Amino acid sequence: MGTPRESRTDQAAEVVDRLEEAYPDSTISLRYSNRLELLIAVILSAQCTDERVNTETEHLFETYDGPEDYANAPQDELAEELNSITYYNNKAKYIRSACQTIVEEHDGEVPDTMDELTDLSGVGRKTANVVLQHGHDVVEGIVVDTHVQRLSRRLGLTEEEYPEPIEQELMELVPEGYWQQFTHLCIDHGRATCTARNPDCDDCVLADICPSERGDSEIDLASGEPW
Repeated sequence: MGTPRESRTDQAAEVVDRLEEAYPDSTISLRYSNRLELLIAVILSAQCTDERVNTETEHLFETYDGPEDYANAPQDELAEELNSITYYNNKAKYIRSACQTIVEEHDGEVPDTMDELTDLSGVGRKTANVVLQHGHDVVEGIVVDTHVQRLSRRLGLTEEEYPEPIEQELMELVPEGYWQQFTHLCIDHGRATCTARNPDCDDCVLADICPSERGDSEIDLASGEPW
């Protein structure tokens, strides 16, 4: 079992320092060329891998050009374009509805505030944060996806279970200048080492400060279940 730093603030700083060294080129993995493509890619990425989304959007972005195209696309046609994506029927509905709102209420431009973005169909705070950060260079919070959720609990940064309260706690611990990068670092480490089912604690740069480290710890703090 690793020994965390004395305070959660110190723990967060140490986590950022070590992961930055381990993943110096960490960045968003979704591929897009404009704000609308980013929004659509993030909507599609819910409960789906970025790799799969990138494969599908390669042809999707060639087929549809601008919010009017998506808003006017028949539901069955757009859903068929997305049929290898999880929950593709619902996501097609979200995209069509969000694009209709963008056309009718935002002059065809992806909005740049949290409130306006979360008013769009299929857009919660996590998706809005990604669009703000990477589409508008506005950092208002920390994107809490499944990797951030898992790692922040395993590392003892939070005991909260759900994304929004986790985000609020992390915003008090992680220096504001690292709010955006913290997510990418957690995603890279979550994919490479700290996986959900079988984390490689023997080869983890955080093992000695991780209270969930499998060497001695009996509990995975991410799930609350025994290893």
